Amino acid sequence: MTPLLPHNDWSEFLTDYPGAHLLQSPQWGELKTSFGWEVERLSIEDSGAQVLFRRLPLGFTLAYIPKGPIGEWLPNLLPELDALCQRRRSFVLKIEPDSISDPILTDRLKEHGFISSPQMIQPRRTLIVDLEEDEDQILAHMHQKTRYNIRLASRKGVEVRPRGDLESFGRMILETAARDRFGAHVPAYYKRAYDLFHPKGECEVFVASYEDQPLAALMVFVRGTRSWYLYGASTTLHRNLMPNYLLQWEAMRWARSRGCTQYDLWGVPDEDQETLETGFTSRREGLWGVYRFKRGFGGKLVRSAGAWDRPYNKSLYWIYRLFSSWRSGNA
Repeated sequence: MTPLLPHNDWSEFLTDYPGAHLLQSPQWGELKTSFGWEVERLSIEDSGAQVLFRRLPLGFTLAYIPKGPIGEWLPNLLPELDALCQRRRSFVLKIEPDSISDPILTDRLKEHGFISSPQMIQPRRTLIVDLEEDEDQILAHMHQKTRYNIRLASRKGVEVRPRGDLESFGRMILETAARDRFGAHVPAYYKRAYDLFHPKGECEVFVASYEDQPLAALMVFVRGTRSWYLYGASTTLHRNLMPNYLLQWEAMRWARSRGCTQYDLWGVPDEDQETLETGFTSRREGLWGVYRFKRGFGGKLVRSAGAWDRPYNKSLYWIYRLFSSWRSGNA
């Protein structure tokens, strides 16, 4: 049996994988354990995984690997994952690989007993802004209206600064979620994330203000050469000053100063480019509501490999699939 890795050993393992996703970092595991999940980490040869477990009724668990496993994990790591899930009474192992959609990977996953899942936990499609060029070139790749709004906000006196007031950030998130009808974590979640990542320079909260009145805020994360805009919020005050545009630009500049070459805007509708461009002017449900805003930053549309399930208890698994499909249809 492969021994499970404590926090420090997992951190050491990841030093060989500087490109590993944020959601496989030990800090992310610690964050999730503070809010109902349990975490196990294991590695063998040149692969590993941080696995999250959610306890369910009757002693069962759901096992989940966000943006992993890491390294050349098929097929060598699979028996160890199966054994771990068996010990934890998992009815299914769900993975969301940190890979682009690829028919070769799809075939390999199917060959090893994985089933394409109807339930995505992380957004499958996103926009990634290239930060490798200089600032003028990055701005040049943006839509003209987005560049204009960035400059308008700056010209009209909007100021963007880092701020560690996570209580205010959490309240603003809840206000935004209620207004725009999306799910949000409790305010303590964002504070815990900040406390885990910020001391290592891997997270910052930026607030856009006008005359000392907070208008919008976001939380950005970095790991290696990648950065992610995961959480954002805004008020209804002075929206004509376009604070969100300047806020994103300053977050990109900060990520670039940390050595990042990519800025992930984290989530747009799972549709092809033509459908997105045809539909964004009229649709507002789900991630459509933010696509109009995000598209302006000139990011590349990227589709991940999606979610894959490895069932262990087939009866429970098919009940889970039916429930997931019903919930998606009634969202």
